[in-house]
Amino acid sequence: MKINEYQKLAMTTLNPKLDDKEILINGVMGLCGESGEAIDIVKKHLAQGHELDKEHLANELGDIAWYLAETATAIGYDLEDIFQMNIDKLKKRYPNGFTTNDSINRNTEE
Repeated sequence: MKINEYQKLAMTTLNPKLDDKEILINGVMGLCGESGEAIDIVKKHLAQGHELDKEHLANELGDIAWYLAETATAIGYDLEDIFQMNIDKLKKRYPNGFTTNDSINRNTEE
């Protein structure tokens, strides 16, 4: 599946009663909430001795993807464009791949 196809299909489950502002708010709040659920799974594994529940974590990542798609839709971007923008930024920041030196000395204005 292509990422923009995912975005289009995922948005068929968007609440049609929401206006543009509500879609944006729901998207970013959903990203925060689902990210919290993901870190809770990892916390239980690292700090409480639970087995890492990879399937549960994968499901939460799917929820994060949905809210990412919603937020991108709210601001009029395709996910593929957002992903490409991110790769372009990373290539500029780490032209030869990640190094600690590049990380420490990076331009924080970018």
